[in-house]
Amino acid sequence: MNRVPMDLQPYEKEHLNRLRRHLAECTVLLKKNGDFPLKEAGKIALYGSGARRTVKGGTGSGEVNSHFFVSAEQGLKDAGFTVTTGAWLDAYDQIITKARREYIRGLKSGSGMNPAKIVVAYMGTVMPEPEYDLPLDGEGETAVYVLARISGEGSDRRPVPGDLLLTKTEIRDILSLQKKYRRFMLVLNTGGPVDLSPVTEAGNILLLSQLGAETGAVLADLLLGRAAPSGRLTTTWSAWEDQPRIGDFGGKDNTWYREGVYVGYRFFDSAGKRPMFPFGYGLGYTEFSAGRAEVRKDGGRITVTAGVTNTGSHAGKETLQLYVSVPSGKLDQPFQQLAGYAKTGNLLPGAAETVTISFEIRNLASFSEADSAYFLERGEYVLRLGKSSADTSPVGVLSLPEEIPVRRVRRLSGKPEHGDWKPAHFGMEKLPENLPVIPVTAEDVPCETVRYDPETEHDAMAGTLSDDELMRLTVGAFDSGIGIASVIGNAGRSVAGAAGETTGALREKGIGVMVMADGPAGLRLSRDYIRDRKGVRSIGPVLLPSITDLLPAPVVWLLNLLARKPKRKEQVLHQYATAIPIGTALAQSWNPDLAELCGDIVGAEMERFGIHLWLAPALNIHRHILCGRNFEYYSEDPLLSGKTAAAVTRGVQRHAGRGVTLKHFAANNQEYKRFTSNSIVSERALREIYLRGFEICIREAKPWAVMTSYNLINGVHASEREDLVEDVLRKEFGFQGLVMTDWTLSGTGDPDAVWPEARADRISRAGVDLVMPGSKKDIRVIREALQRGDVTRKHLERNASRVLQMIRRTAPTEK
Repeated sequence: MNRVPMDLQPYEKEHLNRLRRHLAECTVLLKKNGDFPLKEAGKIALYGSGARRTVKGGTGSGEVNSHFFVSAEQGLKDAGFTVTTGAWLDAYDQIITKARREYIRGLKSGSGMNPAKIVVAYMGTVMPEPEYDLPLDGEGETAVYVLARISGEGSDRRPVPGDLLLTKTEIRDILSLQKKYRRFMLVLNTGGPVDLSPVTEAGNILLLSQLGAETGAVLADLLLGRAAPSGRLTTTWSAWEDQPRIGDFGGKDNTWYREGVYVGYRFFDSAGKRPMFPFGYGLGYTEFSAGRAEVRKDGGRITVTAGVTNTGSHAGKETLQLYVSVPSGKLDQPFQQLAGYAKTGNLLPGAAETVTISFEIRNLASFSEADSAYFLERGEYVLRLGKSSADTSPVGVLSLPEEIPVRRVRRLSGKPEHGDWKPAHFGMEKLPENLPVIPVTAEDVPCETVRYDPETEHDAMAGTLSDDELMRLTVGAFDSGIGIASVIGNAGRSVAGAAGETTGALREKGIGVMVMADGPAGLRLSRDYIRDRKGVRSIGPVLLPSITDLLPAPVVWLLNLLARKPKRKEQVLHQYATAIPIGTALAQSWNPDLAELCGDIVGAEMERFGIHLWLAPALNIHRHILCGRNFEYYSEDPLLSGKTAAAVTRGVQRHAGRGVTLKHFAANNQEYKRFTSNSIVSERALREIYLRGFEICIREAKPWAVMTSYNLINGVHASEREDLVEDVLRKEFGFQGLVMTDWTLSGTGDPDAVWPEARADRISRAGVDLVMPGSKKDIRVIREALQRGDVTRKHLERNASRVLQMIRRTAPTEK
């Protein structure tokens, strides 16, 4: 539905109203020439793939059944605009419908009849935008071209026209509109970068992103100046040809992370390459100036303050970013790395505000593989304040006369054969005179000692359960149905459309059921369901429409036959979740308060629908711009990712009995062959880039659960690595909650893959508490391992204890 329905529930109205006033903070103005905002609504010529078919979020786990959705076309009409290109939009609809029909026919011709394998193979598959030729004859002096791209779980993007690259049609039309109309805005309704190099002459470019239910309404607000864009990029945008080619991406079996710590802006800054739009970049309708920064030290904490003044003619918000250049010595170092950031409130023209940014000195430590330790290199640490990674200026220096150890840890198993890439030495610029120099000693940063003592305390109830009961408790509720629905996370029974739950077989012992729901952009639940003596049951297709369309006709017929249909006297019930901005868009706000608000909305809806654990936030790193699931993740920077995830976590967990599940732990950076893909990464890069965001969130917000990733890391599945789960996650990061697997289903992997699928027995032995969504095979594999002695009862009691503790924390006790 494209128009706001009249029968919204009070909670929906409240949540949408709370969101609406902040959504413009997630949008990024990339170029401007002063033509916008408009003074009033009028005739507008609207074009592009996202004009009527606006994208609210990604596919797969990102799909949310919201009550309604406002497209760009509808949003402009509701705001009083007269859209003069109805004929163009109608013609485009016909072209895209025909193109998709032919595209799906081509996919089906090469597929077999195994539904689960088809879903794994084609989940997230996206048709590139087709070429076409339609006249640009809309009336009015203002034109808007909405360029849309969608991506999703299960499939990576491609550097082809209509996906990462622009089509000839799009280039032609954008350039023609720039010349034809007095005012022109290129709007990007995308979840990640596209190569804009052919259309850089466009005078106004707005990254609208994908903001949930009211995406089109926000566009109208921005065009009319009812709201101002104040977002900043969380990943680097560059031409495809300028992307680094150091590490691999999309390997069938092995993916080599040869770039090491030089991910995103760390590479561009260190290699001396200027991208099209750098990390942290964004404009607004107004201008700001920053005053002289002051730097002070309080023990091990550094604080930087600066005054910010709105010097333009519109209200707006500014974000200041603090980077630090770490001295190279024992280790090579990126030119700079983000250390902190802060955003002003809404400043009227002429208004000013003092911005404060602070960070712990210990967080600047690097990891030495040779010493198995985090340490601070001796030398000068240059503090840089600015508006993006490409626009920073020195404001102070931390001087360390000697090397300072920060934390000694255990070595992780598995070492890549390759050495990480290092940039050519870049000479540091001459620093301004009279910069404040602040001495730092070991007394300011005491060395942390990590205790790796084995865990000995088990829950008393775990000791009373039989071996079979322990196994059932540590494997998901496979009795609620397995198979094709489990592949896409629809294995719940207590709540329609929930991703899964713990076993209900132990209710007679007073052990309740814990229900989990997917959806990083809001809860993903079934929209329609019925309640009968067996519980709740979803109405309609088992799978998401984006997947069902790809299946062969006989499989669709079978699924429709199996789908639950309401009987004559059964009442059909409904549940609508609020679609919040996708992860990247939310992080683009650089506003922890907004992230916490979104978490609060999700937590309230978890209470309403009976969800105990939300399978989010997702905070994997934007390692490569082709990863199909980047829209779901926050940033290429671990600090920004961890801070955003922590804010979302606080919002959710302020609701009693509701918790989050951080995912995917760890180094999950491609969707191709994701069940058997091996990420080959150095321990330094793993710790400094891919694990750091998890540590930040865990230390700051104490999430209740963590989900392991599908991929292998240096030859061992992430879910089977005791050194990551027990040593790093629990002992080093201090995590005290539940660890579960991602939704693994035996038999859906690639039989030709070099690496095997993950196994439930090895998962249990590694300290992962819960195998999801669960199957009879998982129970059998664990039982056989128990008989062999590869898994012990002590392992099962340890895992079951943590499941029991989380059930008590979330789910009601069964009577």
